[in-house]
Amino acid sequence: MSINNLVPLSKSSLESFLKRFDYFRDSELRQIEIISPSVIKITLAAQDSARGFDWITVTFEFSAVSDAKIIENSKLTHINLDEGITLLYQDELFAFMVGAYNNLSDAQSSICYVKSSSLKYQEGLF
Repeated sequence: MSINNLVPLSKSSLESFLKRFDYFRDSELRQIEIISPSVIKITLAAQDSARGFDWITVTFEFSAVSDAKIIENSKLTHINLDEGITLLYQDELFAFMVGAYNNLSDAQSSICYVKSSSLKYQEGLF
């Protein structure tokens, strides 16, 4: 995966991005990759309303990670994404959480989360 294809995800576009993918409800966590202590990539398969609800992959790259709770890749197939994911920006941090949450402080309640100061994404083939 070329890093050149990663697009910054701004705090102002988070809500419309999540709506486009129905908050990743009923999606599939494909891979969590620890690139370095401060960079984590998470790949999901999701239906894209901008593409007639075709399935695509979306990879998030979190840089300057300050806190995370990660699940082993071998256990990802057991993660239920009925509630989707939460992506939010609070206190100058982006947060990714499995499940539906409203605040950065809720991250510890999630079975998997990442907090970082930078967030980029890339769309790929299913």
